[in-house]
Amino acid sequence: MASNRWLATGNFFTSYEQEQSTFKTHLDRTIFTIFLLLLFVWPLIFSMSRAQMLVVNNILIAVVAVMGLNLVTGFAGLISIGHAAFMGVGAYTVASCSRMIGDSHILITHMWPLMIIFGGITGALMGAIVGLPALRLKHLYLAIATLSFQMIFEWTINFMTFFNQGQTIFVGRVMWITGEVGRKDHYLFWYYVIMIVVVVMGFGVRNLFKTRYGRALIAVRDNDRAADAMGMHPGLTKVYAFALSGFFAGVAGALHAYLYRGAGIESFTLHHSITYLAMAIVGGLGTLNGSFWGPAAIEMLDIQVEKLAEFAGVYLPSNMNLATALRPLTFGLVIVLFLMFEPRGIANWWRIVKSYTKTWPFRY
Repeated sequence: MASNRWLATGNFFTSYEQEQSTFKTHLDRTIFTIFLLLLFVWPLIFSMSRAQMLVVNNILIAVVAVMGLNLVTGFAGLISIGHAAFMGVGAYTVASCSRMIGDSHILITHMWPLMIIFGGITGALMGAIVGLPALRLKHLYLAIATLSFQMIFEWTINFMTFFNQGQTIFVGRVMWITGEVGRKDHYLFWYYVIMIVVVVMGFGVRNLFKTRYGRALIAVRDNDRAADAMGMHPGLTKVYAFALSGFFAGVAGALHAYLYRGAGIESFTLHHSITYLAMAIVGGLGTLNGSFWGPAAIEMLDIQVEKLAEFAGVYLPSNMNLATALRPLTFGLVIVLFLMFEPRGIANWWRIVKSYTKTWPFRY
């Protein structure tokens, strides 16, 4: 590495420890620390409405979910079309416990961190079960297997009375040091909780690929036969990828249940699974920062399309439901354009910007 750890043009590593460091320079570490502090401080400085805070929380929950989807699809190379169902498993784990023991039980109100982890573990177990076909199936056939799980999940929730036949199962308000988190501070409180989860899981993914387990995912994605020859078990690695992805999705689903104070099937349909897949594609498959760019881009696009539909609805006939047509149109168009012109997603734009700053003022 260059002797100046604050401003280094290019990367010159002299040891594996330097190459695997999270921050290449002191400047990188300082900028990240300041950015992280701003993320935790800005809600206390700028006042936002409850609706705006809900949008921010939805983006952060989607970030957690897409990180898990990126592990199985981006890094392991396995297509999953049932990611929303794994989120539903985590959400209904919390909601079902709330229904059985009561939404004011101490497990729901006071021990909610354990319930969130429990939702993740349940999602991981279901992910491992759904990943078992990966021992035999590949590519399109494996994608159909995950789609089948999505259909089975929706059918189970819609027709079983235990899950209230798809209707909302309520979850009680949680308790904090200052007492019960009321309606006024509900979204702000969960913003900080979800932000902590995002940071912890982001560092977890970043450090995972410094280990042999993370490198095994990439090796199996690139060439599973070569990985098998090097002593890795491709089938078990794929099952492990599904389990890890299910854990992330289960945690995201549990957070969703607490944020909305309930779980309903309308939040975990096939449409949402396709949306999460689109977020991963737009953000950049196989990249950690793509898991942040994708959800933010798709959520902002959805909001702008809704505003455009409202604006156009003033001038167009009332019998034209423009929002119904614009949403799927723009959604599909964005995916197609990114696949055609920027298959590496927004993360590639970020990579280009970083490369310019690293090599400045040298133009090579």
